[in-house]
Amino acid sequence: MSICRDSEALNVMVKEALHFTKYGKVADYIPALSDANPETLSLAIYEGGSTCASAGDTQEMFTLQSISKVITLALALMDIGEEGVFAKVGKEPTGDPFNSIIKLETHSPSKPLNPMINAGALAVTNMIQGSTVDEKLGRLLSFIHELTGNTSIQYNEKIAQSEYDTAYLNRSLAYFLKQHDVVDGNIELLLELYTKQCAIEVSCDDLAKMAYVIANEGRHVSSERPIIPLHIARIIKTFMVTCGMYNASGEFAIKVGVPSKSGVSGGIMAAVPYGPGIGIYGPALDQKGNSIAGMKLLETLSQRYNLSIF
Repeated sequence: MSICRDSEALNVMVKEALHFTKYGKVADYIPALSDANPETLSLAIYEGGSTCASAGDTQEMFTLQSISKVITLALALMDIGEEGVFAKVGKEPTGDPFNSIIKLETHSPSKPLNPMINAGALAVTNMIQGSTVDEKLGRLLSFIHELTGNTSIQYNEKIAQSEYDTAYLNRSLAYFLKQHDVVDGNIELLLELYTKQCAIEVSCDDLAKMAYVIANEGRHVSSERPIIPLHIARIIKTFMVTCGMYNASGEFAIKVGVPSKSGVSGGIMAAVPYGPGIGIYGPALDQKGNSIAGMKLLETLSQRYNLSIF
């Protein structure tokens, strides 16, 4: 049965997964994120043309947070190539939390293990081409506009400022990286760009469309023309499988088996290879920073529609 022709079942699955929100809590280490309603859960599925199925309030806006790491990685790879990116960032998963510094201190050379942890994402953001924060952010937003077909997407200034004001650990990571020549330039400008990047605001529909492009060889959501080169789309899907769900990625691969990336706002972007793009929003998080109801919903979807790539 096609996932897009099963709207009644999708509504039931969302309602059932909603029960799990009581076991999670919204992120509060970024003060502005603590305003989210923990009992929210929404789902959008995109297969080209228009959003083919949805459940919940799919137009509710939320920030990308760590989901942005996938998009900046694609842009950096297109800007400077694989050799340039992976000279500064590794390709291996880590069992540590996304904001841990321990591997930087205990590994030689002291470069981040992968682009999906905060240290690696800071290094990748530092690679985006442009002479100012506004120019780099503008290029990133234009890329997202192209991926989604939605030119109204911007960043949330309140959340960006809240993140910047409380980015003590990310500052520590960035200065450590600078000490070891992984990043260069002004660290405060890097933090400004990174927090604005994380605060880019989207809906589930937008997320599903970005996932669709990644899932389908980097092709545009409507015209099918290539936006992301095929080899780069494959690289980022691989990172989504191995590192995309923080230090729950291994268990997620077994239970769901779909290239996915989560963010602490509660978003999850899932890209079924050569299939639909899925966008989920549920701000109640588990202890590892993933949407607790969103994870359950994806597990149910994967089992019902045989979505796992394994």
